[in-house]
Amino acid sequence: MKVLVLGGGVIGVTTAYYLARSGHEVTVVDRQAATALETSFANAGEVSPGYSSPWAGPGVPVKAVKWLLMKHGPLVVRPKLDPAMWLWLAKMLRNCTSARYAVNKSRMIPLAEYSRDCLRALRAETAIRYDERSRGTLQLFRKQAQVDGIADDIAVLKQYGVPYEVLDRDGCVGAEPALAAVKHKIAGGLRLPQDETGDCHMFTQALAVHAAKLGVQFRLETTIERLMADATAIAGVATSAGVLRADAYVVALGSWSSHLLRPLGISIPVYPVKGYSITVPIADPDAAPVSTVMDESYKVAITRLGDRIRVGGTAEVSGYSNKLHPARQATLDHSLTDLFPRGGDLVGATFWSGLRPMTPDGPPVIGATRYGNLHLNTGHGTLGWTMACGSGRVLADLLSGRKPDIDTTALAITRYDNRFG
Repeated sequence: MKVLVLGGGVIGVTTAYYLARSGHEVTVVDRQAATALETSFANAGEVSPGYSSPWAGPGVPVKAVKWLLMKHGPLVVRPKLDPAMWLWLAKMLRNCTSARYAVNKSRMIPLAEYSRDCLRALRAETAIRYDERSRGTLQLFRKQAQVDGIADDIAVLKQYGVPYEVLDRDGCVGAEPALAAVKHKIAGGLRLPQDETGDCHMFTQALAVHAAKLGVQFRLETTIERLMADATAIAGVATSAGVLRADAYVVALGSWSSHLLRPLGISIPVYPVKGYSITVPIADPDAAPVSTVMDESYKVAITRLGDRIRVGGTAEVSGYSNKLHPARQATLDHSLTDLFPRGGDLVGATFWSGLRPMTPDGPPVIGATRYGNLHLNTGHGTLGWTMACGSGRVLADLLSGRKPDIDTTALAITRYDNRFG
């Protein structure tokens, strides 16, 4: 079958790879000059199944007010005259209940766990390298109240058999020795030893090379303009290079997916939530993190990637703007220097932002649409890197008529027909 994959980020490229491995003739279309140059370019670097949780949860509305008032708060809202923004926020608030949080998390963890297993298998098959490490994630708590509040998260980890360690101050230093210098700032931690790290951009570009060896074609610097459809099927894609046609089409355009689908009458509640990162050269290897430290107070992830430290965070609801705001860099700088004061050289830092494609309930949207040959793989939010290989494998199975290894029914677009939308 001839398949067009629309989008050249980590989701699009993993989807193309697994489709090609299944014997399909695949072309990836993207407006950039290379793969993984937008949201996949400089994310926090975490492959964190155990940290796969919806942003919408009980207590979040109250916390959001506090975050908005913090100097280095993890949440920023820049209001716009955009009905889609306010509708998305309203839907997210409706998901901030214990019952909905439990349902949504139950849809995310199996996919994230499966995806990590797929990544490990892919790594074994291809010998792909991407500054990867398998040293776990340490969720670091500065306050005892944060330690006392992890019971619900631990219950979910137990439910899904996700290994974890509850650590005291000394345990945190044992996992991340460089924290010894700031031991007095630590109340405790929750460590997820099976989580991994790696450079998503490096991975995606390397996988694109492997995909090309399987016959995948890449139509880069090609702007996707619109989908051409009749009553039941997609007939082609209008692009800056002309009309491209295939037997099947996969939309993997992240935050831009909803724009492309809307003219067809397909509504998916995927909206951009901007994240920021800095990438800093390591100044002292012994004073840098071993893996990922999630600074829970600021919701900032500090990750070692080869000879660099990647610091990522902030949830900024500001539409489709990629403007870099210095105050957001100040938050990332603060978290890094407060926990790893000698680890990185901020003079050499590069500052970046990307638009995470968020759904209001948390899980991505994967599967078929009412058009028989149109499929979706989008809406992964902060977990695109974590869920990429599993999502690509699942989509390839669905399109090939095979039953996926995990149940994906609850990830379909049809879930927005019920009250959890």
